[in-house]
Amino acid sequence: MAVKIRLKRMGAKRNPYYRVVVADSRSPRDGRFIEQIGTYNPVANPVEVDIDADKAMNWMSDGAQPSDTVRNLFTKEGIMKQFHDKKTSK
Repeated sequence: MAVKIRLKRMGAKRNPYYRVVVADSRSPRDGRFIEQIGTYNPVANPVEVDIDADKAMNWMSDGAQPSDTVRNLFTKEGIMKQFHDKKTSK
């Protein structure tokens, strides 16, 4: 089973709000997911990002692949750096 970390769109029309979820890659964008690990609100000023870094690191170490947008969010939050540092220190 290919597992992805991606965004699930929530909110009203023209007022998006996203949940960062871990899901099977075959499930639809807003469909079933395994676990919610954070939220992302691009409408707020400044942008609100709340991600559980421990859960994200755990899922990535188990083989979950983040989508391009989630990878950018993880990079801005410093999670990708932690992941690579942890990976190289083993």
